[in-house]
Amino acid sequence: MIASANQIAGIGFTSQRTRTRMIRRLIDQGIENEALLQVMARVPRHLFVDEAISTRAYEDVSLPIGEGQTISQPYAVARMTEILLDEGPVQRVLEVGTGSGYQAAVLSQLVDVVFTVERIRSLLDKARDRFRSLQYRNIYTRYSDGGWGWPSHGLFGAIIVTAAPARVPEPLLDQLMIGGRMIVPVGSQDGLQSLTIITRTRAGFTRRQESDVKFVPFLSGKS
Repeated sequence: MIASANQIAGIGFTSQRTRTRMIRRLIDQGIENEALLQVMARVPRHLFVDEAISTRAYEDVSLPIGEGQTISQPYAVARMTEILLDEGPVQRVLEVGTGSGYQAAVLSQLVDVVFTVERIRSLLDKARDRFRSLQYRNIYTRYSDGGWGWPSHGLFGAIIVTAAPARVPEPLLDQLMIGGRMIVPVGSQDGLQSLTIITRTRAGFTRRQESDVKFVPFLSGKS
C-alpha cells in the first residue's frame, strides 16, 4: 500500500508545522547543510515509528522500534549525514544497521544510491515496507550481519554505521574507496563512545573524533 498524502503530511504532533519546529531546533544546534534540512523537513519521520508513539517522532530523542533497537534522535541523523556530505556529493553509500529505515530514507534524497544492511529480519521487513510505501526506489536492502558489509556492491564513497562497535570491522574498512569516509560511533556500551570519522587515503586510514555519543551496541550474527 502506498502512503497517502494525508499520512505523509501528518496532523497535530506529526504535522508540517511540527517538522518545521524540528528544523529550527536543528539549525539552533548547528546544522547548516540546507539541502539536508530541506530533506528532513519532508521525510515523514512519524511513519518510521509505531503509531502509538508517532506524536513523539519529531522530538529530539531516540525512540524504541522494537527488538531492543532505536531510531536515532533527529540531531544524530542530521549531524552524521552532514559529516558524510562535508566533502561534496556522494554517489554510493553503505548504511550498516537499517533499523527503522529513517536514516536510509534521508540519505536516499541526497545521494545517488543507498545500500543498507540489517541483522534483524523483523526490522528489515518493516523498513522495506516503508520504502515501498513511500516510493524510495534508490534504496537496496540486505538481511545480513552488518560487520560483513556488502562486498559485492563495494567500493563505497561513504559508509555510515548506526550502532557502536568496540572496534571497526575490517571488512567495512576494506569496502571504503580511496577518498571515501566512514562515520561510526566507536566504543563500549557501558563506557564512552566517540563519533569517529575515518577517511581512506592511498597511504591507509586517517581518523578523527567528532563528539561523544550514545548508540546501541554493534552486534554480530542475524536474528
